[in-house]
Amino acid sequence: MLLFLIVLAIVQGATEFLPISSSGHLVLLYNIFGMKSGKLLISVILHLATLFSVIIYYRRDIVKLLTKPFCKTNINIVITSIITATIALILKKHIEAAFDGSMLYIGFAVTAVLLMIAQFCPSKVSTGNIRDMNISPIQAIVIGTAQGLACFPALSRSGTTIASSLMIGVPREEATKYSFLISLPIILASNVLEIIEFCGSAEIMPCSIIEIFVAFVIALVVGLLSIHICTLCVNKQKLYYFSFYLILLSLLLVLNSKFMWF
Repeated sequence: MLLFLIVLAIVQGATEFLPISSSGHLVLLYNIFGMKSGKLLISVILHLATLFSVIIYYRRDIVKLLTKPFCKTNINIVITSIITATIALILKKHIEAAFDGSMLYIGFAVTAVLLMIAQFCPSKVSTGNIRDMNISPIQAIVIGTAQGLACFPALSRSGTTIASSLMIGVPREEATKYSFLISLPIILASNVLEIIEFCGSAEIMPCSIIEIFVAFVIALVVGLLSIHICTLCVNKQKLYYFSFYLILLSLLLVLNSKFMWF
């Protein structure tokens, strides 16, 4: 179980922030290894670890935002989060149904196309001020819509929000930072819902406290590294690298649907 948890932690930490979809990869792993129980607790632990990754990486920016709660950036984050939550609630049944894994190839392919398009988007100059990012309320709504649709597995949250930001003229530095900052309320809300669901379920702890701790630390460290890598790729216009991987993965899943390897 420990080896499986380590694999899950690495995958969660990397794919939560790299534009290749954490939910899609986790669903894929669960299907490959035939895991049916214990997923709720593992999901809570791994999501909590990636939440701390964002908080640690952007700790200085977060402190600045907290000292000015009604600044432009905070208002936009609230707008984005409300739009995301609304779309997620409206599409809840369809999103839950998509977690059977049968349509993962579509989400991976769509993410690949978005990253390719974003590659050729010109970028404005960043304001350099975290409290006054170059994002309008309309842009916040568009990004929130993208994030809401990214609740579908294999449609990368970071990839979708960063790509949509670049498409509507948000500076590259701010597109990446804003994408990760708006993940905080979403990951937190997801964690709360998963904890409530776990407490109301009959699931038992599938692993020891030590194994859980190891998985948490690995996901946290890998999460920090993947945030840094994603930031560099966006700034250096290298997002299309991930498109090639996603296209190959999508093709593999299409072939698997024909030959049923896993």
